[in-house]
Order: sequence, then structure tokens, then C-alpha cells
Amino acid sequence: MVSFLCQRKERKKLNIQDYIKIIHNGNPFWFVDEVNNVSNMKRVQDVIRKREYLDGKHSILNRFVENYNGQPYEPRKIILQYGKMIIDLQTTYLLKNPLTVTGNEEIVSDFKKVYKKGKYNKVDFDVLNHMCKYGNAYEYVFVNREGKISSNVIQPENAFPIYNMDLEMIAFVQFFTDGESDWYVVYYEDRVEKWSNVGDSELKLISHSKNVGGLPIHYRNNNEMALHFGKSDLDDFISIIDAMEDLLSKFSDSFYKHHNPIPVVIGQQLKGAGLNPHIVGGGITLDDGADFKMVSNELNHQAFEVIYKTLMQQLINISHTPAVSLNNAEISNLSETSMKILYQLADMKAGINERFMRDGLEQRFEKIVSLMERLGKSYDENAIDSLDMVFHYARPVNESDVIDNLVKLHSMGVISDESIMDIVPYITDTHAELERVKKQVAERGVNKGTVQDNVQSNEGNTNE
Repeated sequence: MVSFLCQRKERKKLNIQDYIKIIHNGNPFWFVDEVNNVSNMKRVQDVIRKREYLDGKHSILNRFVENYNGQPYEPRKIILQYGKMIIDLQTTYLLKNPLTVTGNEEIVSDFKKVYKKGKYNKVDFDVLNHMCKYGNAYEYVFVNREGKISSNVIQPENAFPIYNMDLEMIAFVQFFTDGESDWYVVYYEDRVEKWSNVGDSELKLISHSKNVGGLPIHYRNNNEMALHFGKSDLDDFISIIDAMEDLLSKFSDSFYKHHNPIPVVIGQQLKGAGLNPHIVGGGITLDDGADFKMVSNELNHQAFEVIYKTLMQQLINISHTPAVSLNNAEISNLSETSMKILYQLADMKAGINERFMRDGLEQRFEKIVSLMERLGKSYDENAIDSLDMVFHYARPVNESDVIDNLVKLHSMGVISDESIMDIVPYITDTHAELERVKKQVAERGVNKGTVQDNVQSNEGNTNE
């Protein structure tokens, strides 16, 4: 047992060179085989299917033309874009209000500049949106031509990360097609290579550059069947939306097919051409004891409502969506506590997504610090360790209650002016607002001093 533990401890971690040698027999074009791997192709196809679904290509559209009364009948195909709406709700609930970077004042100030110049609030939004839609998101941090730190969000269908047995990323391949040419961008720890068959069918090295940003960051949510990749949130409730679309479409068809009344005459059969199907406001004459009525199937709308409401409720529950967000609940006498109860499921889902986002954002912070050191900015270990992030959920709040609580905390001396401005819903740029307040206080102080001088001068003249 001891020898086994020693062997395990001494086991060398698999790097990309060993991976190419063992898995791809040293093939210099190993990345082509990696892209064409069966498991990778299945994953890409799943991403494409999710894109098509979000674009409106649902299974209800596969209904065939039917035959009704001897004529071709095009059945109803009602599409409900609840999937797209739910993903948007999950994304905006967590990141509608940009996250706040906290920590040492100097490093936080530099990070805010990087975030603003690199448009990282949009990058965060795109990353979370991809992770909710497809289960995976990829970000490459680099220094652009202007010498500024920036990030590129790689599309999930173009991303092929390579992991070793310890679940550590050892390389990354980005594949895409431009016209009739294939392009492979291969990321190693120390370099980035770009390969293509542009111009002819032969694959060749197009460019080679140093990689200062390291490997791309892989954001992923939880997947019970795979440790390397996440799972789309859409998989949990697509079948429910499909059932709702099927129910609505077939119920609409029933008005034209099953509930179209049929005229029935009881008694002696009428002579001649019978009833004119186009007659309006006419009448008929029947024998004694005869009867005429319109017969149709009964419409059981109560059963329809029960089934549809049940499906809607399960959709809300499984997707962690507040019922009030889909106009599925009546609200009254709102308070801070009742709002928290209404949005409890949304808070739970946002907390889960926040954990997955933190895993990737912590890697981003490390890369940004490393790149800033290369650009001439250095920080001590305590300042780096102080870095953290705060997410601000988009739950509706009573702003008056928030401000009253802040006033009480400030009067107790347990909260700073800067922290108050971070929380107040009316202030978006805390640093700029603090500068304005300092300038305003200074101007009032000067004006107050001038008034006092004038008062003292007037008193002196009166005494004389």
C-alpha cells in the first residue's frame, strides 16, 4: 500500500508533448484529429442544435401535412420562445448590475481601469450567457496591439480544450471555417500557432507568436455525466416547452377539425338539392315530428387549462424562474421579505451560476495581474490576495428601505461613504461621485469662511 502511494506521488503529470506522443503517435497535425474526434463532434452538434432551437427551430415544426375532408391540411405549429426568455432572465438577474471588484485600493483602482478599457462588463455577460445556453464558455485574455489588456470570448462550437488525467488543461484548439478554408488556432502554454489550408488543400503554418496570456479560461457548469464539460440549462426544460407547444397547436387544430359542427336533419329526407352550404339567413320546412340541429364534439377547455397550467408550473419550478417574471402570479402588499420569498428560486439559481463564474473569474484575475506585471505594474502578495468580487442580483428592492438602512448604519459609524455609494441604487460611478462630493464640500467650506469673515468685518465697523 505504501509503495502504491509512493508511485502515485511520483507519477509525472501528462503534458501536451506526452499527450501528442501517446494519443496521436507524434502526429504534427494532431489538432486536426482532435477536432474530428467523435466525442468532440457530438458536443459541437449539440451546441448547433441549441443555437437552432434558440433561433426558433423547434420539434413542433416537424409536423407533417395532414389529410382532412379529402384535402391537404397544414396543421398549426405554435412556437413558444420560453427557453430564450428564461436564459435571458438568468443572465440579467445575475449580471444586469455589473459586478464590483473589491480589495486593496491601489490594485482595485487599476483593475477598474482594465475593466473599463477592456469592456469586461460585456465580456462577463457574454460568458454567462454562453454558459447558460451551452454549458460551456471560453475566454482568452491577451494584450492587444494598443498595449491594453483585453479578452476574446471564443464560440463554444469552435472550442476544443485538451485535458490531462488530472483535469488540468494542457492545450487548446480553436477551429473555424472561413469560406472554403479551415483555420486552426493552437494554444500552447508558451506560444500560439495558426494553421490553415488557405490557397490550396495543404495544411501549413501561417503564423507563430508568443503566448503571454496563457491558455484560455474554461467556464463550465455542473454535468453529472462529464467532468470536463458542462451541460446546457435548456436540456432540463426543453421537453416541457415541447409539450406545451404540442398541446396548444393540436388544441387550435381541434377548432377546425373536430369542433366544426355538422348539420343533422331528423325525419323525412328533404327533396331536391338539399341544404345550400352557402345560405345565410335562410329557413327550411320540415314535416311534423322532424328535427334539425348542428352536432359537434364538446370542447373540454377545463382539461386543457389544467394540463397547460401544470406544464407551466413545472417549467417555472425546474428553470428556477419567479412566477411573477412570466406574469403567472398575482402580487399585492409587497415588502422586502415578500420579494425575497418570490425570488427565492431565482436567488438559488443565481448563487449556483455565481459559483461557476467565480471559478473562471479567479483565473482571469490571476492572468490580469500577471499581464499587468509584464506591463510594469507590480503588487505585493497581500494586495493580490485581497482581490475579490461582489455580485449584485437584480432582485426588485424597496429603495426607500435601503436608503433608510444606510442612513442608520452611517449614523452608527459602521460604514464608509464609499461603501454607501457602492450600494445606493442611484449612483453608478462611485469614484466620480466621491470626487464631486469632496469638491462640493470644499466649495461650501470656502463660501462659509467668506461669510464669516464678512460678518466679523461688519461687527468691527459697528464697534468703531
